[in-house]
Amino acid sequence: MERFVLMILAQRRTLLRSAVLLALSSLGPMIAHAQKWTEPTPEELKMTSQAEAPGAAAVYLYREEITDDKLHMFSIYIRLKVLTDKGKEYGNVELPYYSVSGGGGFTINDIAGRTIHPDGTVIPFSGKPYEKLMEKTQEVKQMAKVFSLPDVEVGSIIEYRYTKRYDDHYFISPRWFIQTGLFTRKAHYVWRPTSLQLTSSDDRGQLTSMIAWTPILPKGAEVKQTRAPGNDGQLTLEVNVQDVPPAPDEELMPPINSLTYRVLFYYSPYRSNEDFWKSEGKHWSKVHDKFIGPGSGVKSAVQQLTAPTDTEEQKLRKIYAAVMELENTDFTHDHSASEEKSQGLKVANNTDDILTRKRGSGDQLAELFVAMARAAGMKAYLVAVTDRNRRLFLQSFFSLEQLDDYVATVNVDGKEQNFDPGSRYCPYGFIAWKHTQSGGLRQVDGGTMLIQTPPVGYTSSRVMRVANLTMDEHGMTTGTVKLTYTGDPALHWRQLALGGDAASLERGLRTRAEHLMPAGMEIKVDLIENVKEYEKPLVASFTVKGVMGSSTGKRILLPGDVFEMNTKPTFSHDKREIAVAFDYAYLTQDAVRINFPNTMAVETLPEGKSFMFQKSIAYGLKTETTPTSVTFRREFALGEILYMPPEYPELKSFYNRVETKDQENVVLKVLVPGNTKPAGGGN
Repeated sequence: MERFVLMILAQRRTLLRSAVLLALSSLGPMIAHAQKWTEPTPEELKMTSQAEAPGAAAVYLYREEITDDKLHMFSIYIRLKVLTDKGKEYGNVELPYYSVSGGGGFTINDIAGRTIHPDGTVIPFSGKPYEKLMEKTQEVKQMAKVFSLPDVEVGSIIEYRYTKRYDDHYFISPRWFIQTGLFTRKAHYVWRPTSLQLTSSDDRGQLTSMIAWTPILPKGAEVKQTRAPGNDGQLTLEVNVQDVPPAPDEELMPPINSLTYRVLFYYSPYRSNEDFWKSEGKHWSKVHDKFIGPGSGVKSAVQQLTAPTDTEEQKLRKIYAAVMELENTDFTHDHSASEEKSQGLKVANNTDDILTRKRGSGDQLAELFVAMARAAGMKAYLVAVTDRNRRLFLQSFFSLEQLDDYVATVNVDGKEQNFDPGSRYCPYGFIAWKHTQSGGLRQVDGGTMLIQTPPVGYTSSRVMRVANLTMDEHGMTTGTVKLTYTGDPALHWRQLALGGDAASLERGLRTRAEHLMPAGMEIKVDLIENVKEYEKPLVASFTVKGVMGSSTGKRILLPGDVFEMNTKPTFSHDKREIAVAFDYAYLTQDAVRINFPNTMAVETLPEGKSFMFQKSIAYGLKTETTPTSVTFRREFALGEILYMPPEYPELKSFYNRVETKDQENVVLKVLVPGNTKPAGGGN
């Protein structure tokens, strides 16, 4: 978040402010408007539901956002109808803002609100919001003003307004996020930008900036432009919408905040995608090459680390391992200026400084890796990518803000390979899932180019689940379970451990095993292996004990694949609006053996089956039996991560078939003591 905010501010500092604040007399009309409340209609007071959003907790009756550059202010107004008990939570309001050391950020003021009961009774908000610290780093302090509207009940209408003011030295183009989690009856958005000519005077020359925008709007809605008469010719940009449905809430969606209705404004001197990305990419590459170097410190370190007889592959593996040994502050903590000063450290101006500190952010470590690869004589390039867990890359949005993280591409022995040294514990030659199949910008010889990072094959992210269980004649089961993770599943657990300690990792893995195994099983962690050895699989071993299955007297019903018995349906909706997006391709392999006493025998056993979906998802189940055991071997391979809405019915049907198969039981027959025939003659 800190890097994101600072990037925004860095870009906006190039826009020079030459406007002056309006005289106080010009504030009169806006202040008078801001003090008005909207009287509810009889229909609004009586309403108990919204036909277009059945079961909704609440509905926006009206939302308004007005941005006035001359006042350096956003004015926000909300009217909301509470329809259920859950909807009462919207009466608790949290308004985030931030400040940046050295100037910049926002302040929130002029908070007012009221609650209106269904009978028309009005209860004004008379409290005082309190300040809540959300996060603090060396550069950015994130805060929130928090308050609760009074006496909110089902049927209430709540109203509140506030102003968000930003530093007078910056121009902030608004972002109108029109579609939310609630149905919106009406909404109104206005921006009055300054009419002055904006210029940039950096080393790229004088560039005249203009206002542009990337819209995703409902059918019939548009950004309207008007100009006031007279010499001033104030430009006004406006959007009016009504009956906006809530944002889709479906399983396995891509980042929905990149797909909902919105208008993203920005200042830009460019008139085409090609011009923007070519020019800004060239400047971005130049700035980072200056930081990357490599300098004398990096060159010396690489000479000591590698041998002249090493192949490029051997050199790069040594370099990658050395970078991974450094502290990644994305997963630890930012070091304050006073802390670094006490250690004799200055501001990091290049990769030599990062090497001296022996720590850096994920992005800085990626740059250091590129620098060291270059020092070893290889062609290495920095790549800026969008974090696919947060958003989707939009080429039509002229902004570097959407590039979240850095990865690297290195030509090794004549072949380009991708690396993710900024993701702690990411294996050599592997990229964390959130950086795969994502848009971005990479360096190339002589400039930059837009790219999409490649996918990673399903065999690279594997989970192996092995259970060896023994059941006695009373149904008490004991045994061992081993979970083995590679690729993204292993990366998840390793990075999770960085936020806690050994006990928290053990607790998390035990909870995971408890969710997999039958309810009531006692699970003890025996051993967790290779937590920090990121090139090896992460292995968790458990001892389990408890009653498994259910008895009907002469028969015992056991789950087949015990790891799937608690699985919930993957898809519950009959229709789909948004594409299905899995995080990453993967392979799950199960081997489950259940041993039972010779006083029992298998009566029925799930039949082995295998089937596929579009040659991109494969499922297979095999079963084996002996006189005293049954074994299940299950494989599930997901080869593609994106499926469009027209494919959804068939995809859902496939998953239903898999999940039905996984829920089939083994039926054991209790034998008469001393007899090999089933009790009751097999009836």
